[in-house]
Amino acid sequence: MDHVLRAGIAVYNAGEFHAAHDAWEDRWLELDSGSDDERLLHGLIQFTAAIHHARSRNWSGCVGLCSSAIGYLEPLGEQYRGVDVARIRSILRAFAADPERIERQSPPKLRHRGTVVTVSTLRIPELTIAAATIAGEGEYDRSILDDAGTYAAEEADRGQSRFAGLLTEFIRNRDRRAVVYDRLQSHVERRRAREDDVSGLFDGTDE
Repeated sequence: MDHVLRAGIAVYNAGEFHAAHDAWEDRWLELDSGSDDERLLHGLIQFTAAIHHARSRNWSGCVGLCSSAIGYLEPLGEQYRGVDVARIRSILRAFAADPERIERQSPPKLRHRGTVVTVSTLRIPELTIAAATIAGEGEYDRSILDDAGTYAAEEADRGQSRFAGLLTEFIRNRDRRAVVYDRLQSHVERRRAREDDVSGLFDGTDE
């Protein structure tokens, strides 16, 4: 659950307010309705949607989502799973009362266990989730990003970070995203080809 939470929070904090909910949605759909975990993810999904609507100047949509999100988060107390739920409810109430405040201040950052989660602080599994989330917003092959995450984990075991660095850049640099994706795709395809060459050595050999 922490991996999913942190990935979505990092995507949100990177300014991808519409994409952030995708990091949580698959997990949310698996949960029993009304469970505390389901309430948390449902509330966070509606929170990010409220911010997205405010930035699009859809004031009524923002207000409605704020009210709904508060309802989901209300039973969870002050803190839940490392998320400052009380602070999020306070932010939601402020936007419900004045959604146009989004034009006077930057969207508030979200924290996990007291720390603002950024893309550069994500662990490899979280980075992979976040990258796949961003891929859903554009015409990117998710399998490329999934494999890049696998290779990043293998590199981490050897003290290397090429794939992790490219995944990080892909998520946080919207202006260069397509260029970074092309580099990732090239590296992944070369890595796949090497793996196919090695596996082919043991196929169809005579005994």
